[in-house]
Amino acid sequence: MGTMSPKDFRRWRKVMDLSQKDAAEALGLKRRVVQYYEKGERDGEKVEVPKYVRLACYALLQGVKDYKGPPKDEAEKESAGDEAEAPAAIESVVPDSAAGPAAAEAPVKVPKARGKSAGRRSAAKSGETPAAPEGGA
Repeated sequence: MGTMSPKDFRRWRKVMDLSQKDAAEALGLKRRVVQYYEKGERDGEKVEVPKYVRLACYALLQGVKDYKGPPKDEAEKESAGDEAEAPAAIESVVPDSAAGPAAAEAPVKVPKARGKSAGRRSAAKSGETPAAPEGGA
């Protein structure tokens, strides 16, 4: 399976009858990010729809508005049984191109900290007390 293409992402939004703004709100994204996913690029660089967004698109397509986690005890399990259960496999409900892959994930770029004081600067900005360096100092 490949990733969700820009065309597939836009088709999902249209099928859901959502504006870019509404799709962004439903997915917890900024409107501009929805535009990047539909275009497939940002500033000339390829942008892929991440796995968590593909899964959220599928959940919304199935009518899931929110998820509170699995039931904690037997009483909750019984009351949850009244609700419709999720299908066993995405492929059995939605074509691969609409659901996106469940196995592949787009790489995530994480900025590297610069120098020894990088952690202290971010802690100072957030109002936290920076951790003492290892080895004492």
